Amino acid sequence: MKVMRPHLAITIGDPAGIGPEVVLKALSDRQSCPDCHLTVIGSQAILQETYLQLEAKGIAAANPQDLDIWDVPNHEIITAGLGNAVTGDLSFRYLNKAIASTLNGQFQGIVTGPISKFHWQSAGHNYPGQTELLAEKAKVTEYGMFFVAQSPHSNFIWKTLLATTHIPLSAVPKTLTPALLNTKLDLLIKCLQQDFGITHPRIAIAGINPHSGENGALGDEEKNWLIPWLRQAGDRYPQITLEGPIPPDTMWIKPGQAWQGNIQPAHDAYLAMYHDQGLIPVKLMAFDLAVNTSIGLPFIRTSPDHGTAFDIAGEGVANATSMQAAIKLASQLAHQRFIKV
Repeated sequence: MKVMRPHLAITIGDPAGIGPEVVLKALSDRQSCPDCHLTVIGSQAILQETYLQLEAKGIAAANPQDLDIWDVPNHEIITAGLGNAVTGDLSFRYLNKAIASTLNGQFQGIVTGPISKFHWQSAGHNYPGQTELLAEKAKVTEYGMFFVAQSPHSNFIWKTLLATTHIPLSAVPKTLTPALLNTKLDLLIKCLQQDFGITHPRIAIAGINPHSGENGALGDEEKNWLIPWLRQAGDRYPQITLEGPIPPDTMWIKPGQAWQGNIQPAHDAYLAMYHDQGLIPVKLMAFDLAVNTSIGLPFIRTSPDHGTAFDIAGEGVANATSMQAAIKLASQLAHQRFIKV
């Protein structure tokens, strides 16, 4: 029986950043993602100008004339590397168009190019980032920031969920609660089962303090509530293997070895307590391959794990590997969740 092809939207992000460049580079080889239909949402004129600049330098890039593009015209001159309120507003409009079209059934997922949170704010769009806008429009209150990377050395897929995201380190102990971890763990288990087909996952839970508190000598969060919460979570999910709290300085040794292909992975996913705890090891090992995935949404959303890089925009040197990985993962997840044989 014929398999349907998922339809994905790709937004170019801030048009003054590297988004237009990495999108065109990523789409230069359509064989890298032949099993989905792709629509680029952005400014046609900016994409065409970017293509001509890359072509003049002999750099492989998709010709916008050969792509399915939903044009959001820019009415002011955009200069690569010079982001401002205008470019922030354009990137906001690209994403809004993608979300509205996805919610009405035209797309199964969105791959988002990098935006500048500062320039969103400058344009009057007061959101911490794209994830929060996606969740608001989808009327979702429980969602998570999930990072996925496929090792080039082995079959290991590094999967890390952050319990807290873009908050000051001083706010982490106040924000972490059993209720929050219940929400994040529920999201993680559902994602692993629904999107990755892992019915009985093994999940590593990080501690909060050095050495996971050393029985209260280095912090009492583990002793007072994290360990009791973990026992209760094990009772709630008897078919799921939960290990922790694992000292944060040693939790990443085995996934690092698995990434290199030296051992079999010990866990299917990792739950980190805060932003840098989870992302320093991921970016160290998989900076160009990691994909930011929003879980808890009624559609697929992936994004390359890098920013606008205004400092190199327009130079033709941006690495499109993470964008390619984001497109590939979105296609895989859309097939797993939506496409019927």
